[in-house]
Amino acid sequence: MTDDGQPTLMLVDGHSLAFRAFYALPVDSFVTPEGQHTNAIHGFLSMLLSLLKNENPTHLAVAFDVSRFSFRTRIYPEYKGTRGETPPEFIGQVPLLQDALHAMGVITLTKEDYEADDIIATLARQGAEENFDVLVVSGDRDTFQLVNDRVTVLYPSARGVSELKRYTPEAVEERYGIPPERYPDVAALVGETSDNLIGIDKVGEKTAVKWITQYGSLDEVLAHADEIGGVVGQNLRDQKDRAVRNRELNALVTSVDLPYGVHDLHRAPIDREAVTEVFGKLRFRTLTERVLALAGDSAGAPASASEVEAPSPRVLVDEELAGWLRQHPGRLSFVPLNTPSGLHVALSDGLDCVVVTDTPGSADADPLKEAFADTLREWWSIQGKADCHLLSAHSWPLPHIAGCLRLARWLEHPGRKVDSLADIVESHLAETIATDGALIPADNDPALAQQSWWLHRVYPRVWESLPATQQSVLTEIELPLLPLLFQLEHTGIASDTAALNALQSALEKQEAQFQAAAFAAIGHEVNLGSPKQLQTVLFGELNMPKTRQTKTGYSTDQQALTDLQQSNPHPFLDALMGHRDSAKLRQIVEGLRKAVGEDGRLHTTFDQTGTSTGRLSSLDPNLQNIPARTSVGHDIRRTFVADKAYEGLLTADYSQIEMRIMAHFSEDEALIDAFHRGEDLHQYVGSQVFEVPPEEVTAEQRTKVKAMSYGLAYGLSAYGLARQLGIEPSEAKNLMSDYFSRFGKVRDYLRDVVEQARKVGYTETLFGRRRPFPELSSSNRIAREAAERAALNAPMQGTAADIIKRAMLHVQQAMEQQNLGSRMLLQVHDELVFEVAPGEREALEALVVDKMSHAAELRVPLDVQIGFGANWDDAAH
Repeated sequence: MTDDGQPTLMLVDGHSLAFRAFYALPVDSFVTPEGQHTNAIHGFLSMLLSLLKNENPTHLAVAFDVSRFSFRTRIYPEYKGTRGETPPEFIGQVPLLQDALHAMGVITLTKEDYEADDIIATLARQGAEENFDVLVVSGDRDTFQLVNDRVTVLYPSARGVSELKRYTPEAVEERYGIPPERYPDVAALVGETSDNLIGIDKVGEKTAVKWITQYGSLDEVLAHADEIGGVVGQNLRDQKDRAVRNRELNALVTSVDLPYGVHDLHRAPIDREAVTEVFGKLRFRTLTERVLALAGDSAGAPASASEVEAPSPRVLVDEELAGWLRQHPGRLSFVPLNTPSGLHVALSDGLDCVVVTDTPGSADADPLKEAFADTLREWWSIQGKADCHLLSAHSWPLPHIAGCLRLARWLEHPGRKVDSLADIVESHLAETIATDGALIPADNDPALAQQSWWLHRVYPRVWESLPATQQSVLTEIELPLLPLLFQLEHTGIASDTAALNALQSALEKQEAQFQAAAFAAIGHEVNLGSPKQLQTVLFGELNMPKTRQTKTGYSTDQQALTDLQQSNPHPFLDALMGHRDSAKLRQIVEGLRKAVGEDGRLHTTFDQTGTSTGRLSSLDPNLQNIPARTSVGHDIRRTFVADKAYEGLLTADYSQIEMRIMAHFSEDEALIDAFHRGEDLHQYVGSQVFEVPPEEVTAEQRTKVKAMSYGLAYGLSAYGLARQLGIEPSEAKNLMSDYFSRFGKVRDYLRDVVEQARKVGYTETLFGRRRPFPELSSSNRIAREAAERAALNAPMQGTAADIIKRAMLHVQQAMEQQNLGSRMLLQVHDELVFEVAPGEREALEALVVDKMSHAAELRVPLDVQIGFGANWDDAAH
């Protein structure tokens, strides 16, 4: 209610504001345990609560679009045609947002064949006629035409939905120079990119406003078009149909038949139980408190975290520290922090928290160092491997890490970025940490010791939330792997820097040559890295067929260029694609050069939590993006060398591991038999599919079968297979049909794995690693089909990840038992790389083959291929 006693009607454009909220808030920071993204919901509701508090409307409704199709797309099929696919993370958020609004007593409206703007326009007109003060909250400028003495538009700023500008009639005229009712006329002349409404060429906002001001309306401008001179006048006369069409489409409908009138939109009471349930599922604890506070239910809100205070930390040294450690022989939590004054380590048993400071020349920290060196004592850490690097940098012994919060939380939610300590505490303890809660505390953070206290209290909750199978993955694979990965990162691999320097120079020269060739092909220079300039060249100057449409024009990505080169070969495309390849390889080499340490070795970082399948990822530098089969890829791999004190490098790689896992899971007798006989799998499958003896399978047939076998494991469709192999979709479909007729259990397995995941909500590897797939039940077809494709491969890819990790552990344990001086250096995909000590090659090779081939008990043998050489490329097999 306004100060003058008039009722206030607030009308909100649901999709418009939800999309803006989606792009304003980080996607990975708002995800439920089931994997549902919620950033758009959170941002929208936060904005709405602020509006309700500040504006206090008496009546409220939120309007949503039903789909992208309406009467406007029938008039103009290209309407909004430039908008890209809905981001997969946004999919599913609108229905959940509507559930939350209903719990808050908010009416939501949709209307088939109309847009949310039309619903809002209808209600705004009715509200003004009934003497309501109307507030329209929308990010669509078409709503400016609704503005009058009774209707105000609240429009989001570029920073998202947190700041709203009030557009009154005066504000619209100040901004655009015309009254609100004339704004659609200006928009019709200029066009609207977001709606794919093309305006009059070379007519910008200033020109359009000048014409509308001079002639009064779009109709009058068109009636006097012959009076307007110059190029823009001729364009207006030639293209006036565009303006007429645009004006028809941007006119909002104010007479939509709706189930509610404005008086029916009176704000209903908030359903406290529904809010608690719906917001609880969304993990919106703070928003729950705000909604219940809005409802006047301060007693019903969850207890504030400020009621829980961490104990004040104590600084312990010498005998006092030694005594404290003796009194706490059980598992402790620790958090290290590097400060200008030395290494600080916080300890906690969940009741007490203390701080130990290691300063140069002091023995104050010696009791803790001794405790860390005790292999029988167990410790919990927030991020174990990073903590080990920090301790190692200060020459501290490395503790036995029996619990890592980062790893446990990742296994709990493998499909999203690992939360901060504060987020984990809030979700599992319903408490809030007063500090910023970063996984790595800021330097000299006074709450450092308290973080160890929070860690000790929350880790058991995270552990208990894991299913038994996931607990086994943590204790038997991930935690034991942590010190081994630390060792690999610390050791690194020797680099031939002279060869790297020479390779970078050669690639820079090659890149320049391709650039010159590209310029020569079109007769002028162009920025080869600018999609906009490339679009002008390809589709303007060279008049090539249009590729896939994007938000910024037509695609110039690698696949689009490859398709163009096949259909319309041109020297410019050759040079452009060569330039891109050279630039990419040059960047890889440059990254390797910069990453070489003072010891002459490359030290990558292995991220255990970087994928949802369990695969390790490699960072700074990324050693998994080096091409293996190109000539330059071979050159790059030759720069990875053995240290002079070692005989060479030994590589060990699993052969066709995912196909073997598929044979195991599907129990297909034909595939199992082929692996046991040691046959060339793709040649054998080719002989079955094409009904010829194995020796008569051609190279082309083998290639088709190989692509199909791997493609099926990744949910490849017949169309995708046809595109990949350059064959007709009908041939690809027949190929897949013939394959499944021979290997029916593979078809059954691939079907059953998705159906089982749909029932239970997750897939599981051979060793119990789970990956949730809530999107399998989504009503959105695109999201559902993407989840189905991912669910097909998750058990196989995840099992492959588990097997190589188990192999690393078994191999390392055997090397230590045999006191070998050789060392493991790298894990890249399904390959391990070792540095071979003098005289140990034969023993190491036998050990590696034995342990890797027995890392899992499958229905088929695990085949391990071995290579040896002075560098990584020579050691290939």
